[in-house]
Amino acid sequence: MSTISPNVLSSEELIQLDRYWRASLYLCAGMLYLRENPLLHEPLRLEHIKHRLLGHWGSDAGQTLVWTHMNRLIRARDLDAIFVSGPGHGAPSVLAHAWLEGRYGELYADKGPGLDGLRRFFKEFSFPGGVGSHCTPETPGSLHEGGELGYSLAHAYGAAFDHPELLVVCMVGDGEAETGPLAIAWHSNKFLDPVRDGAVLPVLHLNGYKIANPTVLARIPHEQLADLMRGYGHEPFFVEGDDPERVHRLLATALETVLDRIADIQCRARTGSFEGLPMWPMIVLRTPKGWTGPKEVDGHRVEGTWRAHQIPLDPHRDTAHLRQLEQWLRSYRPETLFTADGHLVPELAALAPSGHRRMSANPVANGGLLRRALLRPDIREYAVAVTEPGTATEENTRPTGRLLRDVMRANPDRFRFFCPDETASNRLDDIYQASGKAWMAATLPEDADGTHLQRGGRVMEILSEHTLEGWLEGYLLSGRHGLLASYEAFIHVIDSMFNQHAKWLEKALEVPWRASVSSLNILVTSTVWRQDHNGFSHQDPGFLDVVTNKSPRVTRIYLPPDANCLLSVVDHCLDSTDKINVIVADKQSHLQYLGIDEAADHCSKGIGIWDWASSDDGAEPDLVMACAGDVPTMEALAATALLREHFPALKVRFVNVVDLFRLQPESEHVHGLPDAEFDSLFTRDKPVIFNFHGYPWLIHKLLYRRHNSRNVHVRGYKEQGNINTPMDLAIRNQIDRFDLVIDAIDRVPGLLVAGAHVRDRMKDAILACQRFACSEGYDQPEYADWRWPGRTGAA
Repeated sequence: MSTISPNVLSSEELIQLDRYWRASLYLCAGMLYLRENPLLHEPLRLEHIKHRLLGHWGSDAGQTLVWTHMNRLIRARDLDAIFVSGPGHGAPSVLAHAWLEGRYGELYADKGPGLDGLRRFFKEFSFPGGVGSHCTPETPGSLHEGGELGYSLAHAYGAAFDHPELLVVCMVGDGEAETGPLAIAWHSNKFLDPVRDGAVLPVLHLNGYKIANPTVLARIPHEQLADLMRGYGHEPFFVEGDDPERVHRLLATALETVLDRIADIQCRARTGSFEGLPMWPMIVLRTPKGWTGPKEVDGHRVEGTWRAHQIPLDPHRDTAHLRQLEQWLRSYRPETLFTADGHLVPELAALAPSGHRRMSANPVANGGLLRRALLRPDIREYAVAVTEPGTATEENTRPTGRLLRDVMRANPDRFRFFCPDETASNRLDDIYQASGKAWMAATLPEDADGTHLQRGGRVMEILSEHTLEGWLEGYLLSGRHGLLASYEAFIHVIDSMFNQHAKWLEKALEVPWRASVSSLNILVTSTVWRQDHNGFSHQDPGFLDVVTNKSPRVTRIYLPPDANCLLSVVDHCLDSTDKINVIVADKQSHLQYLGIDEAADHCSKGIGIWDWASSDDGAEPDLVMACAGDVPTMEALAATALLREHFPALKVRFVNVVDLFRLQPESEHVHGLPDAEFDSLFTRDKPVIFNFHGYPWLIHKLLYRRHNSRNVHVRGYKEQGNINTPMDLAIRNQIDRFDLVIDAIDRVPGLLVAGAHVRDRMKDAILACQRFACSEGYDQPEYADWRWPGRTGAA
């Protein structure tokens, strides 16, 4: 902990900073309440006030204070800086400064300087058709919404990676600091390279309360908090108080000191005179909740308590509040801050930085402006040779690891790979040939053997899916590219983060000045059907269900059946923008089906007939065997081979789905097939057996509008599993080849009776497989090593 002396500001600087701060506070309060009379040119009346009072006041004073002081330092030091607002519902503080800096009027001409613009600016806040109380995509200078707490610090570090001159000022709310994602994100400083990355300045804002409770960090002893921050690897500087003049002086000195510390760390690292783990500075800012607002309302203390969290006064409920509100607003003396016609007075306007140095106009926070397309090698260089479909095996993710290695080599300043300690496990470890794992902490001699630790590494590994996802989101939103790989069962950890990012992308598409950003690419591997040793806890394909709930404009799901299809899908996703691409591909060895050109064509279509596996010969089929996913595809092919062996006259059409949203109508998803094309593939009245990677009801959800949906019978994971062999797990969930054959016998007219003998053989095979697995602990080789028998061969 460092001692700070209030000795930086001159008296004139202090006065001007305080006036600018109060102008921002007046705007924050005006946004909460006013729809007319924006500068109180007449006595405040009830009709000047919004009917529904929505928004949050509690954290505004601290956030606007830090922004005000940063403006002084940006001008003095020519800093390249952005501001991340972590406290919940913190938009008023960011919006206020965007308006004061003129950026808001540049982007929204009808809401800029002037009485009418200011009136519209106030009215639109938390108003139907307006802007929300979070820092939504409509908010200039923001790349972090804060709709859900906990992600600000991870986003800040993601933005700082590979931006060596950037300073990210991250306000962390003390309520937000209680979330799991935020608690682990403090460790991000161990992954920040002072040579090639920018810096993050966390400001922990202790205003003492959440919605209705005190916050943990605000109530623990001072030394415990200091020790906690030091334990996280930060040098804490405390700025505390409720007297504005004293706090201004303390904060000015603290900021000067921490910026000197940051500059020293970076200078020494970049000149080769610094080794070890930097002790990055941070600020603990303790000010009252609702500072400068009403101190007492209806006999209850407000400032410095939980009552200041949202709307401290409600004139519609109590007319006495109207006069108190007017006193509060006039306490900022708006007539001395704004001209009569609604402009910030010139001497205050001169305090803001100019151009892109304004934090509200920094292009990093509109990262698409900085985005450059990836240099991508030709995927044919990594292709698996396929001479006959379904006869050779390959670890599906292994070639993709080599592709990502060379993408990283070709783009050393704008591509990173993110994975929670699973890169080698997921067969992607060839990427280490391009870069090691980012690691700034201590290393041991034994680390040299296979850990791939590297100062300045570009493979980001930490056992926290939240932190990885947050880093990647911040990295993408500030103009770069990346991919996150994770085990299927535990990608659920980021369900809510995925939701928030999807909502951000959806809204950003409606904001004309937001430039397109690289897509968020998630590779889901170590999948449900190959959890032989991990068991039931690792068997959960439900992330796909979460994805299908989000906007069809931004969500995509791909289930490539083999290595070449995975290469094609990954190549497409790395080139895409404004999407969340979820790719499901297991890491184990699987049969290979398509050559690279065939795979590229198949993936471009997203769905298609495999002629070599079909026996309908261009005629109307008796049965459509459909599948999506690597293991379900193999089992569907094996079932098709059995049907062709036992019922040679049966006309089977084999359909493989890569792009899951092709199943939806085009009216529901932009990738949806037109009804005529869907009916051509799946017929209007023939039975369809669909073998699916995930939960079976998801397919019914996607198909329910289709003409033939009543004849689609889906097999998928049904929460049946434990420590099983692959075949036993498939059988328990009835996606295995034998159950599929039985299903076909039940569904195809004419087979129900004629197929009785085959049905019995299939049941016998099921029992035999399970007995062998329970007895020997592995699957019978004839099934585990099954190969496609060819067009005329037997199963």
